[in-house]
Amino acid sequence: MIVGIDLGTTNSAVAIWRDGASVMVPNALGEYLTPSAVSIGEDGAVLIGRAARDRMATHPDRTVTSFKRRIGTRESVTLAGQTLDSEHCSALVLRALKADVEAFTGTTVSGAVVTVPAYFNDRQRKATRRAGELAGLPVRRLINEPTAAALAFGIAQRGDHEPFLVFDLGGGTFDVSIVEMFDGVVEVRASAGDNRLGGDDFNACLIDLARATLDPDGRLATLKPDHAEALLAQAAERARRALSEGDSTDLTVTADGVTLSVPVTAAAFEAHAQPLLQRIREPVLRSLRDSGIAAATLSEVVLVGGATRMPIVRRAVTRMFGRFPATTVHPDHAVAMGAAVQAGLLARDAALDEIRLTDVCPFTLGVDTSEPDGRGGFRTGLFSPIIERNSVVPISRVSQFSTVQNDQRQVHFGIYQGEARDVSGNVKLGEVRVPVPARPAGAVSIDCRFSYDSSGLLEIDVTVPDTGVTRNLVIVDEEDAPDPAELAKRREALAAMKFHPRDDAVNAALLARARRAYESFLGDRREAIGHMLGQFQNALETQDDRIIREAQAAFGAALDAIEGERFL
Repeated sequence: MIVGIDLGTTNSAVAIWRDGASVMVPNALGEYLTPSAVSIGEDGAVLIGRAARDRMATHPDRTVTSFKRRIGTRESVTLAGQTLDSEHCSALVLRALKADVEAFTGTTVSGAVVTVPAYFNDRQRKATRRAGELAGLPVRRLINEPTAAALAFGIAQRGDHEPFLVFDLGGGTFDVSIVEMFDGVVEVRASAGDNRLGGDDFNACLIDLARATLDPDGRLATLKPDHAEALLAQAAERARRALSEGDSTDLTVTADGVTLSVPVTAAAFEAHAQPLLQRIREPVLRSLRDSGIAAATLSEVVLVGGATRMPIVRRAVTRMFGRFPATTVHPDHAVAMGAAVQAGLLARDAALDEIRLTDVCPFTLGVDTSEPDGRGGFRTGLFSPIIERNSVVPISRVSQFSTVQNDQRQVHFGIYQGEARDVSGNVKLGEVRVPVPARPAGAVSIDCRFSYDSSGLLEIDVTVPDTGVTRNLVIVDEEDAPDPAELAKRREALAAMKFHPRDDAVNAALLARARRAYESFLGDRREAIGHMLGQFQNALETQDDRIIREAQAAFGAALDAIEGERFL
């Protein structure tokens, strides 16, 4: 059985696809949400979930939460003398969820679809896969959290939909995706996000708001720092939840038998949280801009993630879009339920025969290049994108480069993921070197092709057309590498995409038709055909399927109109 898991910052959840629907799986306590918390008891026993979270205030040196925020980094924590990194902590939660499913179904779990924030980079995704391996739970597919939520929404609302926006604010991360449904295809048009924005940050905002008046005598300062912070974090979480239900509450902490309390109003919280609410706007704007879709044309704004329960967030969303957001999916369950849909797709469930999911590449992929600095030298370490962020995957794109020095014998390509102009601000994935013939600077061209699929496999082909020399690099998580047969299958699927759009039969025929028409007409008509031919060639150079399809239709219709004029 393949299960769907929402591995969250604050809480995690698991669902299965059964009898044509997603079914949430309860844990041993009968709850659908398992806190993402790990604690080590005095007897050495490892506690997971609510039992661990409830020890945070009393045993902060033995308990850890919010470790998802550190996954993919070298940061670790020491619990009761044991050093654990975020992968190991995540693995413990995954193992507990796996056990819950097996107890609930009586069936062995063979793999999982695990959700990740859309803006997780390659390191964070690989670390998540390794956590699954450590838990004895092979990760069959990583799926972006807003994409999973979109699947849950789409299955519940079967039928075609105009583009809608998924607004996913969880405990530690924020994601936005623009999604469209048509003919059973769930197509992600664009995604954006902030990996350091979530409910934890709003808790910190409440602490900052209350700290000055909460403890004027400095009682908390007498406690160990981690103990004091744990008490404040739990108090802020309680207060934030209370403010989701009412206009005021008390932020209360008990330290050394003394209760400290300060009143907090929803209005004061909203005013103090304005910097966080402003940070929500940029990912929303980026996703709309990248998709080319105006907010006014969205059919729905779907809220996902526990932090969207906060009225201040809902008001901010309502003001941003000029409408009330949809509440048709359960904010805490939608991501896990969507992951279960993907699990059903992997299992080829008959109920999902008509459903197909397309996702996008969350980060730009490219190479490091050089450019003249105007003083006779070169400025190096500049990022040249090949596959832009929010390109629909699977995808294959090629860019052409040339040598920069006389008699250059080798060209080096560093492979990077990110958005920064300088490659030092991006994530390095690998490198490729290719020999070139010794000629004057700029006389040798090199084609660099990137091919990327939905599983995260990236294949780089570097070719020198003058010599036919090719170098190939496949980037895949070595600790979660597919078997040779599966890898060959993925590469074969990508190979079918490795041609320039101008070589596609339909496009080639349209180009040939336009050139014949150019030769056949004179004057204004010839000039118009030449202009349209240039525009179509420009569209082909973008290698963007959507742009090319639109250009095909427009160019073909224009040629029909010109050639349809009757002279006999």
